Amino acid sequence: MQLNDSVVPLVAILRGLTAAEAPSIGAALFDAGFRLLEVPLNRPGALEAIRALVEIAPQDALVGGGTILTAAQVDQVAAAGGRLLVAPNSNPEVIRRGVDLGMLCAPGVATPTEAFAALAAGAHALKIFPAEMVGQKGLKAMTSVLPPATPLWPVGGIAPESIAPWLAAGATGFGIGSALYQPGCDQSTIARRAAAYVAAWNGARQEQLAR
Repeated sequence: MQLNDSVVPLVAILRGLTAAEAPSIGAALFDAGFRLLEVPLNRPGALEAIRALVEIAPQDALVGGGTILTAAQVDQVAAAGGRLLVAPNSNPEVIRRGVDLGMLCAPGVATPTEAFAALAAGAHALKIFPAEMVGQKGLKAMTSVLPPATPLWPVGGIAPESIAPWLAAGATGFGIGSALYQPGCDQSTIARRAAAYVAAWNGARQEQLAR
């Protein structure tokens, strides 16, 4: 599965989202231009929140699960309507199961060895995690050996102002967690934060293309 070129490759990581919050938080994110939403499974109620997001998602959006560690969890997310698989690690069994179910798979990698193993298993994008540890120099080094079209999404400590430097290092998208959403955040706060990230992405991307 490949993302449509018109989709902004920013993944909203909604750790701790509840089914009750999902409609308002999801609407704020979708209205701001986000089309990739993940609810990590290591918090109660994640599957219910995924179902609630799927119900309101635009046709071009992908909603799914994060912190997916087993093939059984892949099945659970798919049963909830999820079409996005995000993991902190690179488990070939998990990746292959997601591919078999038609999900967009973005496992976590921190080294070239993990990256190549994930791609061999069928990964569609690579979550560079933790981004603070890999660093922009580390990512740039990885791009010199990975297939040129590989989507690379740093996750961890990404702020709007850091998007441009990461793009220059080879990133093609990002995962954004607590700087975007924390349990209890209201809809207006999420809308403001989401708009700032989308604006930063659009600005940095236009500058990159103009070079």
